[in-house]
Amino acid sequence: MKRIILMVLTNIWMVPYWFIGIVRRGNHRERYSDEECCEFIKKIVRAVNKRGRVQLTVSGVEKLPEKNGFIMFPNHQGMFDMLAIFEACPKPLSVIVKKEAENLILVKQVVRMMDGMYMDRSDIRSSLQIINTMSERAKEGKNFVIFAEGTRSRNGNEIQEFKAGSFKSAVNAGCPIVPVALIDSFKPFDLPSIEKVNVQVHFLDPIYPEQYVGLKTREIAHIVQERIRNEIQSKLEKNN
Repeated sequence: MKRIILMVLTNIWMVPYWFIGIVRRGNHRERYSDEECCEFIKKIVRAVNKRGRVQLTVSGVEKLPEKNGFIMFPNHQGMFDMLAIFEACPKPLSVIVKKEAENLILVKQVVRMMDGMYMDRSDIRSSLQIINTMSERAKEGKNFVIFAEGTRSRNGNEIQEFKAGSFKSAVNAGCPIVPVALIDSFKPFDLPSIEKVNVQVHFLDPIYPEQYVGLKTREIAHIVQERIRNEIQSKLEKNN
C-alpha cells in the first residue's frame, strides 16, 4: 500500500492526462492500433515503476515469437505482475482478467483499451466462451496474457498448480505458448516498504504447436509449470 501511494503521489500531475488518454483509446478502439495502445500503456507503466522505485531485470526478449499471435503464461504473484510484463514485453498484449475486477476503476478502462476480456472461473460455460474467443483472436494475430494458476500465490516465489483448462486456448489456436517466470513480483505491493526493489521477468523458450501436438492440456500445463519453477529456482540459487 505504501508503494501504491508513492506511485500515485509522484505521478499525480500526470494522472488526469493518462486517465483521459486511456478512456479515449478504449472508447474509440477502432482509431488506435494494438501497437499504439500498448506503447501508451508502456509509457505510463515505465514512469510509474521508476518513480515507485521498482527496477526490472529482464531476459529472454529475443526468444519471443517473431510473429504476433501467441499466448503468454506467467506465474502469478500479485497486482504488480502486469506492470512488470507490460514494461518488459516489446510486443502488444491483450489481457484476461478475473471477473471480480470488472468494475474496478482504472482496471476496466485499461482492459477496454487493451481489448482484453474478463473470465468468470466459477462459470464453466462462460470460461469456455472466453477461451474460444481468445483462440480465435490469437489465430488473427492477437497476443494474450493469462495466469494459469487462476489466483495469485501467497507464498512469495513459490508457484501453484497450473490449471489445464487455460491451455485449451493455445491448443485450439495452434499458437506458440510463452512461459514467463516472474521473481519477486510480490514485493512492490506486498512488502510494507518503499525501499528500492528489483523484480525479474524472464521470457522462456516458447513451446510451438509442433512441440505440444498430441499432448493433453494437463501435460502441457505441467511442462510450463515446471519450466517456470526451474527457472525461478535457478535464478534464486544464482543470486544467493
